[in-house]
Amino acid sequence: MKDPVQHQRVHVEEKPYKCTECNKLFRWKESLKRHQMIHTGEKPYECTECDKAFITNEKLTQHQKIHTGEKPYQCTECDVAFIRKSHLMKHHKIHTGEKPYQCTECDKAFITNGELKQHQKIHTGEKPHQCTECDKAFITNGQLTQHQKTHTGEKLYACTECDKAFITNGEIKRHQKIHTGEKPHQCTECDKAFITNGELKRHQKIHTGEKPYQCTECCLTYIRKSHLIKHQKVHTGEKPYQCTECDKEFITNKHLKRHQKIHTGEKPYQCSECDKAFIRNRALKLHQKIHTGEKLYACTECDKAFMTNEDLKRHQKIHTGEKPYKCTECDKAYSRKHLLLEHQKTHTGEKPYQCTECDKSFIRNVQLKQHQKIHTGEKPHQCTECDKAFITNGELKRHQKLHTGERPYQCTECCLTYTRKSHLIKHQKVHTGEKPYQCTECDKAFIRNRALKLHQKIHTGEKLYACTECDKAFMTNEDLKRHQKIHTGEKPYKCTECDKAYSRKYHLLEHQKTHTGAKPYQCTECDKAFKTNGGLKGHQKLHTGERPYQCTECDKAFITNGELKRHEKVHTGERPYQCTECDKAFIRKSHLMEHQRVHTGEKPYQCTECDKAFTTNGELKGHQKVHTGKRPYQCTECDKAFITNGGLKRHEKVHTGERPYQCTECDKAFITNGELKRHQNVHSGEKLYERTECGKAFIKYKQLKQHQKVHTGGESV
Repeated sequence: MKDPVQHQRVHVEEKPYKCTECNKLFRWKESLKRHQMIHTGEKPYECTECDKAFITNEKLTQHQKIHTGEKPYQCTECDVAFIRKSHLMKHHKIHTGEKPYQCTECDKAFITNGELKQHQKIHTGEKPHQCTECDKAFITNGQLTQHQKTHTGEKLYACTECDKAFITNGEIKRHQKIHTGEKPHQCTECDKAFITNGELKRHQKIHTGEKPYQCTECCLTYIRKSHLIKHQKVHTGEKPYQCTECDKEFITNKHLKRHQKIHTGEKPYQCSECDKAFIRNRALKLHQKIHTGEKLYACTECDKAFMTNEDLKRHQKIHTGEKPYKCTECDKAYSRKHLLLEHQKTHTGEKPYQCTECDKSFIRNVQLKQHQKIHTGEKPHQCTECDKAFITNGELKRHQKLHTGERPYQCTECCLTYTRKSHLIKHQKVHTGEKPYQCTECDKAFIRNRALKLHQKIHTGEKLYACTECDKAFMTNEDLKRHQKIHTGEKPYKCTECDKAYSRKYHLLEHQKTHTGAKPYQCTECDKAFKTNGGLKGHQKLHTGERPYQCTECDKAFITNGELKRHEKVHTGERPYQCTECDKAFIRKSHLMEHQRVHTGEKPYQCTECDKAFTTNGELKGHQKVHTGKRPYQCTECDKAFITNGGLKRHEKVHTGERPYQCTECDKAFITNGELKRHQNVHSGEKLYERTECGKAFIKYKQLKQHQKVHTGGESV
């Protein structure tokens, strides 16, 4: 046990022990001794399994768990286990979404105080860890250690697929995804996917147009900070990367590596027509023009030119619309014979080109070759605007339109434009109503073949994409990714009008309509309008009477599958959403949120005609009909009309005599569940309705109302 006098130093922040090498102060002599080992390099605790040594025995013990594989601290939410308890506690915050450490300079928040402190050094510019070999300095010691390996040439992590080696384990893991073709981070705006989340975030700036890094010397702006740093060297004339073979210097390490291939003789870009090879992909493309020859045949309709007259004639059919090669199985026609032959294989199911790495097969040899590049990781077509590379030249050209903003394919029916012709063709089917892809199991038809394939999984029940956090499985990887945001708590799409945030972009767009009041989808049968097309379709089934989703336990049927699932919980008794203030539980989360307002007293929905406020929007809408006098729900048996459909249904039971809610204590039966519950208070003796003025309580609300007249002098309240 420490001396009480020494312990008081914690409260008074006394640090009497000073390091003679640096200015750091310590409360305890033992802490100073451990710190001095950093300067002396003394590491007395050595690992018997490897050459590593440590300053303290505690750090050695933690390190040895790497060799034994011992991970005693396991997460109760998932299967991940950790060597240290502190790592587990930090990991738990991923599930809870807790980020308690917030930066006072910006809006960023962090899981640990250590992460916050490192981040704050970005604002202060503090870089205490300096390299002794060069002038570079770093925020953390870990960054310095990694950097020093660039001087020593140490690369401990070697790839088993190729000869490349890396400084850190993180770098090799990213590199290995090139061989596996794994790209888990997908863009929600386009079809592109990326190896790392950082690459995805940088790519998303192309869609938003965000270029936050501006040069102070000129007006140019950049998406990435590294691009700005590279550009600034143009102004300073700095060329820090020098060739060891000759005197040449370069702005970037990438340029140096490309130059070094001149000395090593490495030429990775080979011509498929001859044996020549090149250092750069661009040089190969220039060379290939020798094989294509001079382009003498120019199109008079556009700027394109061709090597042969035959190529020109085929191209001109695009302008004339001529498609002489027609399919005998369907109405499709083509400008070239080989396109027709390839199309006919879709009817026969013939796919003669099979991949040797996996079970996939293809109609065309070129499709197989493109696919094989996924396994090899080869991406020979590189964008000159950014660092992205692509398997095919077509993919590169489509990508380049993101930089130019070019959308050449415009719909003649509306103002929408597209970067790809295929996207325009799919869009035009919205106007024509054409749905060529029909399900063989049911009568549904679809605009796109992909939509049909997804639909067919409903019949087969196929759900290949399983969540690692819970038991749910999904038909598509996109659905799984959206679901996983529930576990991570990620909601990247924030409303600029209020504090609400959403995991999906289209949910944000729908929410924003609550601020604008936009309801573009109008019913042709009545005057109602809706924010979403889905809302309109659900409403139209009220007019048609269509209820395709039937309960297997009872005869009830529902308009949507969601309504059916909620109803099924009535039979199972499942009420997963429980109130933390009382014992009540609810089938739906929205019902819980509405109930919680009973405890908080919150009534956010206020009537503009009077001072009354309501807990739910539905209650407000029902109330507003009192002012308008509108009673749209009329009984077919008598002249009575009602404000709500629920009121009409309750009234209709008066005519039918139906009383489905029966008391288990006596023979009485009631029209509504509410009436039954009030009646059961008679048996239980529970008095729910209390007068705050006198403390008296009553079983029925009607009795309370009658009693209140005693306090008000006979006036109704």
